[in-house]
Amino acid sequence: MSAFLKLHRDDNVQVALRLVPKGSMIDTANGPVATLSDVAMAHKVADCAIAKGELVIKYGMPIGTATTDIAPGAHVHVHNIASRYTATHYRAEEAGLADA
Repeated sequence: MSAFLKLHRDDNVQVALRLVPKGSMIDTANGPVATLSDVAMAHKVADCAIAKGELVIKYGMPIGTATTDIAPGAHVHVHNIASRYTATHYRAEEAGLADA
């Protein structure tokens, strides 16, 4: 069983299902990638490269904006995103999702 879960097909992060040590492999659409640090349970890792200023998508909705470039396999948390967490009733077009 994978140590990570992608919650929505549009997400660019995956969630750790348990404590995952640095160097563990994560399956992504672009192939396997190693985690770049230890990842605590319920924390996120980048599923793909996320450029500075790009939206971080979880649950199919934006939860933050990258404050720096984030490499695939990197821990995604308060140190590299600015919160943009929205209520679940927030409309996708208002959140800046072009293909909503």
